[in-house]
Amino acid sequence: MSDIQVKNLNVIFGKRKKEALKLLNEGYSKADILDKTGCTVGVYDASLDIKEGEIFVVMGLSGSGKSTLLRCFNRLIDPTSGSIEMDGRDIIQTSDAELREIRRKKMTMVFQHFGLLPHRTVSSNVAFGLEIQGVDEETRIKTAYETIETVGLKGYEEQMTGQLSGGMQQRVGLARALATNPEVLLMDEAFSALDPLIRTNMQDELLQLQEKVHKTILFITHDLDEALKLGDRIAIMKDGKVVQVGTPEEILTNPADDYVKAFVENVDRGDIVTARSIMFEKPDSVRIDHDGPKIALRKMRKHGVTSLPVVDTQNTFLGFVKDTEMVEMEEKGLDKISEFMHTKKEVTAVSPETPVSELLPLFLDNIYNMAVVDDNKKLLGVVVHSSVISEMIGIERKEVVQLKEDGGVDL
Repeated sequence: MSDIQVKNLNVIFGKRKKEALKLLNEGYSKADILDKTGCTVGVYDASLDIKEGEIFVVMGLSGSGKSTLLRCFNRLIDPTSGSIEMDGRDIIQTSDAELREIRRKKMTMVFQHFGLLPHRTVSSNVAFGLEIQGVDEETRIKTAYETIETVGLKGYEEQMTGQLSGGMQQRVGLARALATNPEVLLMDEAFSALDPLIRTNMQDELLQLQEKVHKTILFITHDLDEALKLGDRIAIMKDGKVVQVGTPEEILTNPADDYVKAFVENVDRGDIVTARSIMFEKPDSVRIDHDGPKIALRKMRKHGVTSLPVVDTQNTFLGFVKDTEMVEMEEKGLDKISEFMHTKKEVTAVSPETPVSELLPLFLDNIYNMAVVDDNKKLLGVVVHSSVISEMIGIERKEVVQLKEDGGVDL
């Protein structure tokens, strides 16, 4: 299986589609086009690159075009123009026979309201797609039972679906989708009909399941928290257009416009934003085999800091030195940085993927900035106190620095 490329996809509903598309390309709004042509713009010029094995979330408010976009993948809705390429084929241009093959074996859908057959048992529902494919009964039953166990419903195989809770019914729907071993799962608001607690549990179970099955999942939601939790990457839509695509961290730390910024302004960033996003990359450092206290002080004064990380010739992080101690070294005529260095046993180093929520407690007993290192302990960057605080309380770092200067916060 390869990546999926969506290129310049347009969906327009109405009789005057060509005229509406022309107006769209001239810059007219969705409302203007409805007024001038009576046509509704579902999706406009959407281009996406969905990677194999990722959970790709499309989110937006009601009417943003997200569900319309999803239904183009299995051609429940035929686009007005554009392409969706998978395995070197444009799904939009496939014949009816090829489309049936794609729907049966390569791509399947999990619906918001489950779509189960109430007169069938759990196992019979799960095996339904295999039955449509013409798979023999013994193989169908075996596969259904294995898939039911995968989604955590072992023991319920012969129950009627109406006897199950909403969360369990949704797991049956997920098992039915997985039973045919598709390459792509299309999930349209799959958890939105569930109670909040069950919905949270289903999100957790989907992430755990993905660790096992590694499917390409296109997940539609209007809930930002759900998108941030599930998505490897997220596309945000507005009025039929894709306004930003990025990882949850990229969406939060670098919103593309005021619309996205308004979307994310009340999100708890602490568990999503990581040290990588707030660190100062490739910081100036002190070379343990080369620099003395005079050079260390010069570098600190240049950057307006009171401490610097110490590295060896391979850029391996060794510890920190502080300005007051460098002054003391100069006064005593000493030149070996190692004698005054606070080593890794005394100071903190973290990985670039450490969430900000975990960084703040580490700063409480640490007067130094924090080193960010890779798996080989090479120095990648430095996180300062004010950057962590600004992320946790949701204001710009320069405002935090001003608070410090005004005596309102201790950094």
